[in-house]
Amino acid sequence: MKRSIYTSLCAFAMLAAFQSCSLERSPLTDLSEKTFWDSNKNSELALTALYRGNITNGVEFSPSDFWSYAGLLYTEHLTDNAFDRRGENNAFFQISSGKLTNANNFIKQYWTVANQRIQRCNRFLEGVQKMTDGPAKTRITAEARFLRATQYLYLTSYFKDVPLVEQVLTGEEANNVKKETQANILTWCAKEFKAAAADLPRFKDIAATETGRACKQAALAFLGRTYMLMKDWTHGAETYKEIIDLGDNDIHAHYRELFQPKSGVGNKENIFYISYLANYFGCGLPQHNLAAKDGGWSLSNPSGGLFEAYEFNDGTPFSYEDPRYNPENLGENRDPRLDYTIYYNGATFKGSVYRCSPDFDAAKKERLDYSSEASRTGFMWRKYFDENAIGNITSYSAVTPIIRYAEVLLGYLECVLESGQPVSQTLLDQTINKVRGRGDVNMPAIHETNADKLREIVRHERRIELAYEGIRYWDLLRWNIAHEVLVGKIWGAPYPHSTKYAKASKEVDPTGHCRWYVGKREFRNPQDYTWPIPLSEQNINPNLREPQK
Repeated sequence: MKRSIYTSLCAFAMLAAFQSCSLERSPLTDLSEKTFWDSNKNSELALTALYRGNITNGVEFSPSDFWSYAGLLYTEHLTDNAFDRRGENNAFFQISSGKLTNANNFIKQYWTVANQRIQRCNRFLEGVQKMTDGPAKTRITAEARFLRATQYLYLTSYFKDVPLVEQVLTGEEANNVKKETQANILTWCAKEFKAAAADLPRFKDIAATETGRACKQAALAFLGRTYMLMKDWTHGAETYKEIIDLGDNDIHAHYRELFQPKSGVGNKENIFYISYLANYFGCGLPQHNLAAKDGGWSLSNPSGGLFEAYEFNDGTPFSYEDPRYNPENLGENRDPRLDYTIYYNGATFKGSVYRCSPDFDAAKKERLDYSSEASRTGFMWRKYFDENAIGNITSYSAVTPIIRYAEVLLGYLECVLESGQPVSQTLLDQTINKVRGRGDVNMPAIHETNADKLREIVRHERRIELAYEGIRYWDLLRWNIAHEVLVGKIWGAPYPHSTKYAKASKEVDPTGHCRWYVGKREFRNPQDYTWPIPLSEQNINPNLREPQK
């Protein structure tokens, strides 16, 4: 979306009058619609507003959109990958820790912004019919259908049964919509993504001036996600294979470059992404995520569980007992993606050493405790930061991928595996080994073809490769293992040489490895697998209420 950051501000202002509450409870106003669609420039302005959605310019304090940094990346706080420094009473933590209610402010925000984007798409799709038929109309119609379907996929992934609205609603109509089943919504999403893919240009045909617009492969990738949620593994495999066979995309040689402002755009791996532009429509991620030494709030913290998930560089599982484990340099002898993704006490970040330990000074926000504005786990995120080019930490040119080719390859392998087809070494080399073998990662190849063992390997690879990209929570839910993974105590970094650890940590690590105690999570089964429709929406429309048990 880099090409349209500035115009999105104009378009958003122009369409602001269309906005109401979540299901657009206001009649369609005129706003010169009789002549508005006569201009291709006007239609592109309106389309740009659909792409932007409600993504916040600058620092955001709650999820402003499914694709904003707080709305996308911070879903990792719901998982075993990360922890929000704001603590266990934070609305994110409550979603997956046994405290989810229909009054949760964050799920209300997700519900509202997704439905607002859907209704803008509905208005657009009605209005665009006034345009003269031609390639431009065909393309922007496909883009609007794609964007609308993505929001329904998110909604039905988490809320399950939700209203399915394909037209502009009057206030009375909006107040009386009924829920559709998740199965029917997924079938509808599949139809919409197929139709969009048929009319969207291929990835290779997106001009440099149109960077960020949807392409055929983006629609197919979301179709693949839809089939995975449906457990339609055969069609999922066919869909991902279509992307591979098109041949437009490839694994980028350098992992870190995929998430940095200049190199994150214009490569063949990032198929669909959000690109902010500093000082025009910038991202506040540095303000939230940087350590105090760099002016940040240390808000989003990688977990000890994620740190431990990275293998040794020979492909064997990490162990504290292994002589290759070095408590003075936690990235030593490990999968290189560890150091590309997180950093830790003693590591260099932005040209200086990061310090965080129970032994350090609280005044400098370096002491690991339960009240300082320092990491709550001892870990910090390196991913998404060009360490040499962060000027305004409240307005940064971040790149946050929505669809990467690595996900396509891993999705294809998972679909083939779950469909019951035999997995060959050739398939492994074309998928998971291509991901693990990228130039600056170069992890050993996978040779396992036993279905049960390979399933765990694929799931592990998704966790590592796609860490902090807003995928983990969705994966845990669709695999139906959230109630097994998101329970128990949360641990942070190890501090075996700390002199104050034993008295400073709320709980001493029973393993003897001196991991910092962070908190406890209790995901409820089956209750927490479905987000409740916000109470405010249920109060307006009784059709959205949960049936009495």
